[in-house]
Amino acid sequence: GRILVAGVDVARAAPREILALRRSVMGHVSQFLRVVPRVPTLDVVAEPLRALGEAEDAARARAAALLARLNVPERLWPLSPTTFSGGEQQRVNIARGFVHPFPVLLLDEPTASLDAANREVVLTLIEEAKGRGAAIVGIFHDEAARARVCDREIDVAAFTPARAA
Repeated sequence: GRILVAGVDVARAAPREILALRRSVMGHVSQFLRVVPRVPTLDVVAEPLRALGEAEDAARARAAALLARLNVPERLWPLSPTTFSGGEQQRVNIARGFVHPFPVLLLDEPTASLDAANREVVLTLIEEAKGRGAAIVGIFHDEAARARVCDREIDVAAFTPARAA
């Protein structure tokens, strides 16, 4: 089979093609934040924009706006997110994934570790991305979140081979 993203068959693409897709086409939010220690949170979030050639000030301003929207206290922005709580790290991860209007978003449990207020912010971000036409593939164990943002559901358990007894 083939998996086409922006005209690139990711099942057969060269590593450079995949890197180019990840830089400009596919944003992602994983369950776990993986960053270089000692890099300030504001820079972690702004990095995808700088990789696309955005000016430093503009990238940092967009990152700051998203961090504020996701209720990450400004006093934490100069600190490395490796020192944050799980919920704070998840919000940094979400800000990084949504900082650029990526046409494709891959979301792995984007509302995990979040309280109700921050869960609402994330669901609104997803709805806004959908509204601008982004293609979103997500894993949601949160049934209410899934019902709110999903247009189609695929139960992957139906594709899992039966385990031998």
